[in-house]
Amino acid sequence: MKRAAVVVLLILPLLSCAHKAAQEQPTGPWFEDVAAASGIDFVHQSGATGKFYMPEIMGSGAALLDYDGDGDLDILLLSNHGIRLYRNELNPSGKLQFTDVTREAGLDYAGYGMGIATGDFDNDGRIDILVTGFGGNALYRNLGSGVFRNVTAESPEIALPGRWSTGASFFDYDRDGRQDLIILNYLDYSFENNKRCFAPTGEVTYCSPKVYPPTSAHLFHNEGGRFVEVTKKSGLDRALGRGLGVAAFDVNGDGWPDVFVANDASANHLWINQRNGTFAERALESGVAYGEDGVAKAGMGVAVGDYDNDGDEDLLVLNLMREGASLFENDGHGNFTDVSLKTGIHAITFPYTGFGTGWFDFDNDGWVDLFLAHGAVTLREEQRGQPNPFLERNMLIRNPAGKGHFIDESGVAGPVFAQTGVSRGAAFGDIDNDGSVDILVATNNGPARLLRNNLPHRNWLSVQVDGPGLGIGARVAVKAAGLPVLWRRVHTDSSYLSASDPRVHFGLGDAKKIERVTVYWPDGTQSSYTDVTGKLNSVFHVTKKL
Repeated sequence: MKRAAVVVLLILPLLSCAHKAAQEQPTGPWFEDVAAASGIDFVHQSGATGKFYMPEIMGSGAALLDYDGDGDLDILLLSNHGIRLYRNELNPSGKLQFTDVTREAGLDYAGYGMGIATGDFDNDGRIDILVTGFGGNALYRNLGSGVFRNVTAESPEIALPGRWSTGASFFDYDRDGRQDLIILNYLDYSFENNKRCFAPTGEVTYCSPKVYPPTSAHLFHNEGGRFVEVTKKSGLDRALGRGLGVAAFDVNGDGWPDVFVANDASANHLWINQRNGTFAERALESGVAYGEDGVAKAGMGVAVGDYDNDGDEDLLVLNLMREGASLFENDGHGNFTDVSLKTGIHAITFPYTGFGTGWFDFDNDGWVDLFLAHGAVTLREEQRGQPNPFLERNMLIRNPAGKGHFIDESGVAGPVFAQTGVSRGAAFGDIDNDGSVDILVATNNGPARLLRNNLPHRNWLSVQVDGPGLGIGARVAVKAAGLPVLWRRVHTDSSYLSASDPRVHFGLGDAKKIERVTVYWPDGTQSSYTDVTGKLNSVFHVTKKL
């Protein structure tokens, strides 16, 4: 891979109306659902038939992405009968408003949609899309000018017809400068082998995933923009699971990306990169296969981030009601300790079934917090007799600076956190470019929710990689006065079947000086920039050419 000089472009913040409003104290709730008011009229349909087919209760994901390169985030949503793309009109209008552009964008997916992964597999600097589904997947290349082309036929192995594909991630496992692809599969399931299952009280209900055999994840190598399956060659076929959530990150600090897979009702997998095109499954040895009680939980949503600001990434896995979430603290060398009880996250999440999730600094104080999307998969006893007895509320969890325990702020964060639904995917990004991270939530058999962050303005910095690969895999360190060194990784994966904004966001609290920004590139090189204080409250653009 040839290397060229790093080009840095610093731009001024976007002075939209929304940005100006964020400078003032909010008059309303911390978060509010602005989906309907901004033109998002999407309602997920599960296709439920009364036969309790498993895919009906598991979907689906969502994505925030700047597909047209105009500097604001657009929205992608899935249902049982296809896909919808909404273009954000913030630039140049200055107003948060969305327009349905699915048809003109060329997105023709009509399958039973489950998940979305985003990346730049052809290294043209434009964001591409993979859609996973029950019965088949589709790959879309971004041609520019707001148009995609379905290129699944050029990489036919990724379609996986007849399989139930779920989470997926673009990442460069062999560090050759091209993004490869991992696609999870959930169960060995079909409508034909659907089983009839019953609740303890006798009602027909959705089956436990344990009723169906586990499957293998599939790994595909990028060979000049064409994907070739290397699952067996890489070793990923040697451990089976019921895969849902996936995150690719450097677990042990050796500079090579590894893969964590959250498996439902079976041990989680941690695939350690052997640096020779193969992976070794090391979840048990690393401490993330099971929770503290040594029992496999219903792993679904995944969040990876440095919650304790010690420079390495920790791992959160959401599970079933009465299991509690699992928080695994990383020692920096890929050895994890379950701190769910100690930090209080287990008690907070115990009553709920968790799906979409993410670490994000909602109050811009320099410490990442949590959003949890909840929705049951079997009827809740208190909702017996209701037409949709799976309703739960979502949660906003604060990570108080350096305190080592979490606080449920849902009760004061706004009426939207008192509403119930069957939430699934969650994607994170700054939809109105005001310096506060917002949340897109997919609801099973219900409307999408767009939770705008209205908290008072505090200092911040976002870093965006322009050019080949979107910077996926790069780690960014920011040192600001009065704060520890803050670390973020460029990625779009994790959560549940969803894709988030690749820009990395740093809340800086009251810091008025940024002493240094350092980018650690996936090829092992680094770029450092000093005294960028003048770019507080703006987007810092960097480009590394291949």
